Amino acid sequence: MGLTAAPPATAAAASEPEEVTRSERRSNAPLVLGVVAVLALIALRAFVAEPFRIPSESMAPVLQPGDRALVTKLGGTPGRGDLVAFHAPRTGEVLLKRVVAVGGDRVGIEDGVLVVNGRAQRESYVADPDAIDSVYFGPVTVPKGSLFMLGDNRANSDDSREFGAVAADRVIGRAAARVWPPSRWSATH
Repeated sequence: MGLTAAPPATAAAASEPEEVTRSERRSNAPLVLGVVAVLALIALRAFVAEPFRIPSESMAPVLQPGDRALVTKLGGTPGRGDLVAFHAPRTGEVLLKRVVAVGGDRVGIEDGVLVVNGRAQRESYVADPDAIDSVYFGPVTVPKGSLFMLGDNRANSDDSREFGAVAADRVIGRAAARVWPPSRWSATH
């Protein structure tokens, strides 16, 4: 007697678990894709960019209360003129302010005008130079590895005049664009 082939029913039964497995994979695909998407968004927000809501008028007119600014977390140390999000030295609160001086700079306000290293600064973004509450401040020298931050609306801003220079390692990132509301979308420079 020779060997005989398995009956067709047995061959069909052997392929049935494979089809069930494919079907189960197909039904789990949306769940797996959803989990991957959520993890990708978390990684993107943690390491690349994150939107921050502007709670006060301290950055007016560039940023208004309720605006959202997209803060990029990639790149080197911010420089003068950059808007940055950072953890405030005393409270750890997240703030968004403008870098006006970097480590080694001597910064002050004289008769309402920002002076860095003995030179008056032109600041087209300052809300109302006549309303600056610190007619005189400093001068102070910014420690190496630190940044001196001021709000554009100086009369309504808690900034480095209050809490001092901010260590560069407390910086979260640079504000790249105003992303909300859509009618005011623009770069934040």
